[in-house]
Amino acid sequence: MTATKTSAVQGYLPGDKPPVGAMLSLGFQQVLTMFPATVLVAILTKFDVGVTLLASGIGTIIALMVSKRKIPMYYGSSFSYIAVVVTAMSLYAGDCFSDPNTFYCPEGVRLVQVGIMGTGLFNILIGLLIMKIGKAALDKILPPIVTGSVAIVIGVALAGAALGMASANWLVAFVTLIATVLFSVYLRGKGLLGMLPILLGALVGYLLSAALGIVNFSVITNAAWVRMPNITLPAFTDPNAWGLVISIALIAIATIPESTAHLYQMSLYIDALAEQLKRDPLNIKELIGLNLVADGVDDMVVGFLGGAAGTNYGENNSLMAITRNYSVPVLITAGIFAILLGFIGKLAGIVNSVPVAVTGGLAIYLFGVIAMQGIALKMSENVDLFSPANLAVGATIIITGIGGALALPDGLFPFVIPGVFPAGIPAIVFSAIIGILMNLVFVIFKPSE
Repeated sequence: MTATKTSAVQGYLPGDKPPVGAMLSLGFQQVLTMFPATVLVAILTKFDVGVTLLASGIGTIIALMVSKRKIPMYYGSSFSYIAVVVTAMSLYAGDCFSDPNTFYCPEGVRLVQVGIMGTGLFNILIGLLIMKIGKAALDKILPPIVTGSVAIVIGVALAGAALGMASANWLVAFVTLIATVLFSVYLRGKGLLGMLPILLGALVGYLLSAALGIVNFSVITNAAWVRMPNITLPAFTDPNAWGLVISIALIAIATIPESTAHLYQMSLYIDALAEQLKRDPLNIKELIGLNLVADGVDDMVVGFLGGAAGTNYGENNSLMAITRNYSVPVLITAGIFAILLGFIGKLAGIVNSVPVAVTGGLAIYLFGVIAMQGIALKMSENVDLFSPANLAVGATIIITGIGGALALPDGLFPFVIPGVFPAGIPAIVFSAIIGILMNLVFVIFKPSE
């Protein structure tokens, strides 16, 4: 169905199919918008860039089918999983992060693939549970004081990694950081460019690095134009991989509220456009459970192929709001573009040539934003920070999570659980578990007002 058009109103609802030319250009914009963050996650976690793009495209298309083409979302790599993935790969494939010239770590990727698929299963189960009992019941187990605090921990715990990368060249890192911040602030609302501050900031850092002679261009010249992505199968037979399932899956505690917030925002914009087009509202905000099932299926697909753990992208949602394009066929087109990009070897070469100081500058900003989003979640949900129970839960999560990640050896609490946490419990995971349990105590044994 083609969108209704008048002199005053033009736009595409999820079921609309734009003309071919518009569909191709709008689809390419979606890919351009998701590209910087998705690729940066692959760089930071030593995943194959081509596989990450390929998996992003395939995962998006399948997730759209699972949501019955009702929920227009694009799925890219999530920053929320970086800390636990890097910790896991450092434990069991340590050489990957000791050599700055290592761009891809297949032995580490195969281990965390199992955990990423576990995250997908966790999301699917939560989605099905919400479809059965409603979101209100789940909010008692995972209230904003828990989810917001975990998000803060995830962001701040990555501070050391960000500064470690930036230290490769402080000038390049801080020029990249400042450029990215300026683009983020002053290009907001300026159309497509406003959606690309990370890409533009990286470009500034890259050009400065080239001028300083610290870009390894041989990585680009030696790369083939066309190549097969390095698809790997999950290490299902490795006990260490199964031990990572809980660690990685628990990070969904932070991504579930984010995904749900995206759904609410999209529903508001879509129904406003439907009203202007004189068509029935779609009320996709009622599809919270189905949205999480689609998220989970995306992670199952991405995890199986060897891509980085994903989430639906707020940047792409913003682009859809700006262009008034919520067409699912456009997003499927974007997925096809991403799949094709996965086979371009020169693209991977360009990405791998980005100096670590540039990614460090970007990481300072992006990891900080993750923490700030945790604070924003608490504010938007009007969390009562004068409540002793809320203060206890939030304080415990933040100190055990951040303190453990930065101060304990390898970021692990020395509580060994054979087969699950054989080397100790990652601080981020420990903080989430203790926060959930503490909150449940207060739910069951309600304190006096």
